[in-house]
Amino acid sequence: MRIWIDLANSPHVPFFRSLANEFMRRDHEMVVTARDFAETIALAEAAGFAPQVIGGHGGGKLSGKAGNLVQRALALARWARGRNIDLAVSHNSYSQILAARALSLKAVTLMDYEHQPANHLAFRLASRVIVPRAFPEAALSRFGAAAAKIKRYDGIKEDVYLAEFQPDPEFAKQLSALGVGANDVLVTLRPPASEALYHRFENELFDQLLARLAATPSVKTVLLPRNDPQRQTYSARSSDQLILPPGPLDGGNLIAHSDLVVSAGGTMNREAAALGIPAASIYLGQWAAIDEELVKQGRLRRISTPADVRDLPLQKKGLTNAHRAVHVAGEVADLILEP
Repeated sequence: MRIWIDLANSPHVPFFRSLANEFMRRDHEMVVTARDFAETIALAEAAGFAPQVIGGHGGGKLSGKAGNLVQRALALARWARGRNIDLAVSHNSYSQILAARALSLKAVTLMDYEHQPANHLAFRLASRVIVPRAFPEAALSRFGAAAAKIKRYDGIKEDVYLAEFQPDPEFAKQLSALGVGANDVLVTLRPPASEALYHRFENELFDQLLARLAATPSVKTVLLPRNDPQRQTYSARSSDQLILPPGPLDGGNLIAHSDLVVSAGGTMNREAAALGIPAASIYLGQWAAIDEELVKQGRLRRISTPADVRDLPLQKKGLTNAHRAVHVAGEVADLILEP
């Protein structure tokens, strides 16, 4: 088949890089589009994709998001028409799903967060919906996903691309160039997705955590902004202890070399959990069922009060135990390619 992958956000890049390897192993061909948002394009190119860049971000307002979604869907449909595409696949790229529907293409979407309002659109229009086993049945019904189109897999999406990951010891040289030494406690930090539909609130705990990290001399914090406004905001506070990398870093290696990962989102925390690195979520919105499950398993810590910020251990990590769910990539590829 000729498979069309759309990369709508930076976490989609490593996920579909691993799946692309599975597709190629089975003699399928791929074409790739990408949205100019966050670090998606730079990461896609670094991963070996040569994406056609179509569209960007619609901003923080709902009206802008809706208009951008439709405009990008039209642009994607124009691009895809006549390319003999057999299957469109994404991790809930709403614009691709709309475009595929307009072109009568089969569209497969994957999703792991049950509180995203736009699931109403994706789950109704996609030909197939693939979710982790822990995704609540009630949410699928609420978002209009017919039972016949739902497929489930064991594990989490981060297992797809991290189950066989091996850290590069040379990555320590990149950290050293940023000012992070072997004896420093390295904390990797991701701010809230303040412009996302699912994040319409302030997160004061994040600023409290930043203050605590800055007041701990042994800690070096690598902060990964989500967009240019965040980069401008946190650049004004940068120091020898608060480091904003000038360009994209390899996410798996950064996490593997960290002593602690704290994110106000989901993907980076789950990446840390997959690699056995101490992780804490400072997300204050509605939690995904898969994250609740990671807390029960002791693979993720929850920060929901000022006391949690004060009690967060800031120390060198001990021995790690990566999850190594090597079956997940093949299982997910099977579900995508299933007739």
